[in-house]
Amino acid sequence: MSDTTYLDWPFFEPRHAALARELDAWAADHLAMDHGHDVDGACRSLVAGLGEAGWLRHAVGGRDYGGAQDAIDTRSICLVRETLARHAGLADFAFAMQGLGSGAIALFGSDEQKARYLPRVAAGTAIAAFALSEPEAGSDVAAMACAAREDGGDYVLEGDKTWISNGGIADFYVVFARSGEAEGARGISAFIVDADTPGLTIAERIEVIAPHPLARLRFDGCRVPATQRIGAGGQGFKVAMATLDVFRTSVAAAALGFARRAFDEALARARSRRMFGKSLADFQLTQAKLADMATRIDAAALLTYRAAWERDRGQRVTRAAAMAKLTATENAQAVIDAAVQLFGGQGVVSGQPVEMLYREIRALRIYEGASEVQQLIIARELLSESMSASSSESSRGSAA
Repeated sequence: MSDTTYLDWPFFEPRHAALARELDAWAADHLAMDHGHDVDGACRSLVAGLGEAGWLRHAVGGRDYGGAQDAIDTRSICLVRETLARHAGLADFAFAMQGLGSGAIALFGSDEQKARYLPRVAAGTAIAAFALSEPEAGSDVAAMACAAREDGGDYVLEGDKTWISNGGIADFYVVFARSGEAEGARGISAFIVDADTPGLTIAERIEVIAPHPLARLRFDGCRVPATQRIGAGGQGFKVAMATLDVFRTSVAAAALGFARRAFDEALARARSRRMFGKSLADFQLTQAKLADMATRIDAAALLTYRAAWERDRGQRVTRAAAMAKLTATENAQAVIDAAVQLFGGQGVVSGQPVEMLYREIRALRIYEGASEVQQLIIARELLSESMSASSSESSRGSAA
C-alpha cells in the first residue's frame, strides 16, 4: 500500500483505517489494471467478485437491506473508491455504479423498493445504473426532455438518455423524467425501470478512451407501474441532487486513487532510471516535480475527506463536495501528466500503468458535473452565503 499516513487524520475512525488496509490486501491479490478486451464481461465479473467478498455492502445504505451501515457512510465509500482506483480503474467503476445506481433507492425509496433491489446490489447479483443525462441535458438537468406520462396506475416513459454507465449490462436503471407537476426542475420524477421492461432498448453503445460499459437508452412507450416511482411526483430533482452530493465526493476519492498510483509509479521510476551517471531522482527538476505532485495529492485528500466527514456528520456539503471534486480531479490530471513526463517515451506506450491512468483520469473532470460546473456551484454557494450574511447584518442594524 502507498502512503497511509492520511488514515491517521481526525476525519477517520479506527474502522475506516481497517477497511482501507483490508481492501488493499484483497485488491493486491484479486485485481489487475488490465482487464482485457471483454469490458462487459470484466465488469460483470468485478461486480460479482466485489459482492461475494462483501465490499459492495459499503455502497449500499441500510443494514436491513445488505448495507454495511445503517446509513450510507461517505468516508467508507471514498476509501473504497480510492483503494480500488489505485489498483484497477474498472473495479472502481464497478463499485461506484453499484452505489450511484442504487443510492436514490437507499435515500428515498419505499421499504418495498429497498427490499427488492438493495440486497441484490450489495450481493453483486444485480447491476445498477443511474440514468440522468440526455443528448441536450447534461449539466443542465432542468432542461431534460425525457417524459413520463401518467396513464391509470402506470407511467409511460418516452425519450432518450445518454452517457449512461452500465448501459447495456444493468439489471435496472434509476431513470429521471419530466412528469409535469411544475415547470423546470420541480416537474421531474425518478423511476426504477427494470432492464427487461418492454419499450426500453439500448439505442447505441458508446466507446470511450478508458473503456467501460456506456450506452444511450431509448424509451418508446415504456410502461412502469406507479409503485416504481421513487419518492413523490416532482421530487426527482431533489432525489438526483441528494444522490450526487453523496457520490460526487467519491469521484474525488477515485481521482486520489489514480493520482497516488501515478505518484508511486513516478517515484519508482525516478529512483531506478539512470541518466548521465545519476538517477533521475538526483536532478533538482525531478525533485521539484515530485514535491509538486505530493503537495497536490495532499491538498486534494484534505478537501475530499473533509467533505466526506462533514456529510457523515449530517452537514450540507454542496460547496465542500464541489470543491473536493474540482480540486481532486484537476490535481490528479496534473499529477498523472507529470508521471507520464517522467517516464518519457515509456509513458505513452499502450498498457503501461501511467498510460492507462492518463486515459482513466480524463473523464473524471467531466462526469457528475464538469470542472466548470463545480466552479459555478462553488461561486453560487459563496454568493448565497454572502447575501444571507448581509441580510442578517442589515436586520440586526434595523433592530438596533
